[in-house]
Amino acid sequence: MDIATRLIHTGATVEPVAGALSVPLYHASTYAQPSVDSFGRWDYARSGNPTRHALEEAIAGLEGGNVACAFGSGMAATSSTLLLFKPGDHLIVCDDVYGGTFRVLTRLFSQWGLSVTFVDATCTANIAAAILPTTKGLFLESPSNPLLKIIDLRAAAELARERGLLTIVDNTFMTPYFQRPLELGCDIVIESGTKFLNGHSDVICGFAVTADPELGERLRFVQNAFGAVLGPHDSWLTLRGLRTLKVRMEASQQGAVAIANWLAGHPRVKHVWYPGLPSHPGHEIHRSQASGPGAVLSFELDSFELTKRLLEGVKLMAFAVSLGGVESILSYPARMSHAAMPPEERALRGISDSLVRLSVGLESPDDLIEELDRLLLG
Repeated sequence: MDIATRLIHTGATVEPVAGALSVPLYHASTYAQPSVDSFGRWDYARSGNPTRHALEEAIAGLEGGNVACAFGSGMAATSSTLLLFKPGDHLIVCDDVYGGTFRVLTRLFSQWGLSVTFVDATCTANIAAAILPTTKGLFLESPSNPLLKIIDLRAAAELARERGLLTIVDNTFMTPYFQRPLELGCDIVIESGTKFLNGHSDVICGFAVTADPELGERLRFVQNAFGAVLGPHDSWLTLRGLRTLKVRMEASQQGAVAIANWLAGHPRVKHVWYPGLPSHPGHEIHRSQASGPGAVLSFELDSFELTKRLLEGVKLMAFAVSLGGVESILSYPARMSHAAMPPEERALRGISDSLVRLSVGLESPDDLIEELDRLLLG
């Protein structure tokens, strides 16, 4: 089935007892067992919950995987996945990576001996050059956060397979609607379901998905042992949000294309980063591995003063952390998503004090452009 159909008909779509078209919300921490010798499917909610299970089945199907684990946040999904590695292991990570991932790698996992090399992964040769005898995996984002760098995921996954490495991809910007890294040869895909998958700015959740049964068992073990699981109510809300992913992503992408093209011609905009622009580095690679450029773009203004005026003056767009909601969200990477990254590290990556990231929502693009024009021209 086409993914638009699978969004509606993947997983448990009809409840078997009453025929309900909505998965029931199971608020239960424990379940009665029939016998000492024979436990039922469910025993304790940390290990499994029917509502969460329905969501995990849906996400696994959409990503082209066999096993999906739902966690209490995107960072819980990332951190739990990193627990697949052990002290002394080495990872290669794309240099333009979400600030929360940078923080957990450099300030938490570094304490127990997991070492990291950050590279410009837009060049596969850079990845190959960074491989050490202790290297066990790659952690990539494409498009990356916040400069939307494009990595050739097929080439990276092929290199990793040749060297016996795991390839992990954070697919939050694209979602499985536009890009499915497992189908490109990657081993694990991570999603912050807080963003587009839920899509309504009212849930914190995350997912780790794999098509490899052995990896799936390892992920499930970590999920149960570490316990950073998603609750049933948030699972139910995310299931509901998931059903409108197609229409939301298509509409938001349409707005992003219009706004990116408008910004690219504005005299006070120094640069626009958006995979939908033919001038964007890696544009053709992205087109070969994704079905659309998505709804997130970044742009740099010509002064900090103008940046401050824009962020503090918006009314239609929310000046806020996060992305992927039905409302457009304008964020400031230097003080928000990448605040945990030291200033010198941000500077090395091109994350300036005049950089703004825009997640386009479902408003009229004309109205959003009118607001941007008013504030940028002053």
